[in-house]
Amino acid sequence: MTTRISRWIETDTGHRVPNHKNKCCHMHGHRYRWEVEIEGDIIIDVGTSDEGMLIDFSDVSRILTERIHDIVDHSFIVYEGDSEAIEALRLLGDDHRTVVVPFIPTAENLAKWAFEQVSPYIKTEYDNELRVVAFHVRETPKSWASWKA
Repeated sequence: MTTRISRWIETDTGHRVPNHKNKCCHMHGHRYRWEVEIEGDIIIDVGTSDEGMLIDFSDVSRILTERIHDIVDHSFIVYEGDSEAIEALRLLGDDHRTVVVPFIPTAENLAKWAFEQVSPYIKTEYDNELRVVAFHVRETPKSWASWKA
């Protein structure tokens, strides 16, 4: 039997979808919610700090902070083929937080990217089996995308 847990963080991040037919072709930002969903076996090592858990929620928060938040919070994510946006962002100087990615930064693609950024780090020092089963990226309270294993 397996158990499933989730943990999320939020960032303020800009992006644009350069080929979008509507307003998303403009530079704009969102209050993103990045949520990881983890499945696995509960730690049964008696007397340990993590007994009864899959993984400590604070460990998951640390991973999300290091691998997602600290990279994209107050940054602008731009597709490497979006030369107009890259040129505009270049004018802001080297101190501007620009994250260049090899894909158009839609919620769907960001969910896959986040899954790949976080998955290798979801593990414990115990012998319990863990795996990231999904990553959800919420752009607005009504709109989100998921990437599942």
